[in-house]
Amino acid sequence: AGIYFLFSGLIGCSWAMVFAAGGFKVKLYDIAQQQLTSALENIRKQMKELEESGFLKGALSAEQQLALISICTDLKAAVEGATFIQECTPENLELKKKIFGQLDLIVGDNVILSSSTSCLLPSKLFTGLKHVKQCIVSHPVNPPYFVPLVEIVPHPETDPSTTERTYALMKKIGQSPVKLNREIEGFVLNRLQYAVISEAWRLVGEGVISPTDLDLVMSDGLGMRYAFIGPLETMHLNAEGISNYCDRYREGMRLVLNTFGPVPEFSGEIEQKISQAMSEKIPVVPKVLDARRKWRDECLSGLARLKKQMKSD
Repeated sequence: AGIYFLFSGLIGCSWAMVFAAGGFKVKLYDIAQQQLTSALENIRKQMKELEESGFLKGALSAEQQLALISICTDLKAAVEGATFIQECTPENLELKKKIFGQLDLIVGDNVILSSSTSCLLPSKLFTGLKHVKQCIVSHPVNPPYFVPLVEIVPHPETDPSTTERTYALMKKIGQSPVKLNREIEGFVLNRLQYAVISEAWRLVGEGVISPTDLDLVMSDGLGMRYAFIGPLETMHLNAEGISNYCDRYREGMRLVLNTFGPVPEFSGEIEQKISQAMSEKIPVVPKVLDARRKWRDECLSGLARLKKQMKSD
C-alpha cells in the first residue's frame, strides 16, 4: 500500500485512524512536534478504547494499526512516496491556499492532493496551481470513524482519473463516497442540513413546537428512515413509485412549501429561546458536552454496526 499523509488536528487524527484501519501506511504531518506527539497519544488511547469495546474498525489489531502511523515535521520528507495527501488544516482559505501552494512546488504528477474542507469551493482553493488536475475536495462527516460519507468535489479542471482514484480509495478504506459532478456552495450534505435547520428554526420561532420536541421529530421520526434510505427512495416506497407519489402529493407539497418563510437570521430572540432549551438539556460545560459527544459517538458506532449487519443479512 502507498503512503498516505495528513495534518494532525481532530479531523486529521480521525482520517489517520480510518486509513490505518484500511491497512494503509499513514504519515501525520504538522509543524509542531508537540502537536504530533499528543495526536499520536490521542490516537493510541482511542484505538485501545475502541478495541476494548469491540468497535475497532478493520481486520488489524490496534497495535498493528498504530504501527502503520508515523509522524513527521518536515513537509518534504512527509510527501516523499505519498500517493494521496489529505489536508486537514482549519477552515481558513488563506491558510489552505498557502499549504497547497507549498505542496504544489514539491509533489510529482501522480499524487492526489485532497482537502477536507466542508465549505470552501475547489475553485477558490486550487485555481492557478500547476497540479490543479490532481486536486480534489474529500469532505468527511464528523466523526468520520463512525459516519462513512465522503463528498468528493472536483475543481472544474480536476482530471476525471483523480476523481475515480479518490472514489476507489475511499471505498477501499470502508467509507461511502459520493461524487458531485460540479462544485456548489455548501456541497450536498450541508445544503440538505441547512434546509432542515432553517425550517426547524422557523417552526420554533413561530411557536409551533418546542425546541426539544422539534429534535424528537427528527430523531424518532424522519431520522429513523434516513438512517437507511434517503428522501427520494422514501418517496418511491411511500407510494407506488416516484411518479405515483408526485401524482398524489405534488399539489400538497407545493402548497406547504409555499408557506415556508424567508431565510432566518439565526440570531436574536429565537436564538436565545433555542439556546436556553438546549442548555437546559445539555449545559454548556466542556465536561458535559464531551460526555454527550461520547454518547453520540457510541450511538453512531452501534448504528454503523447494525447497518453493516443488516446489509450482510
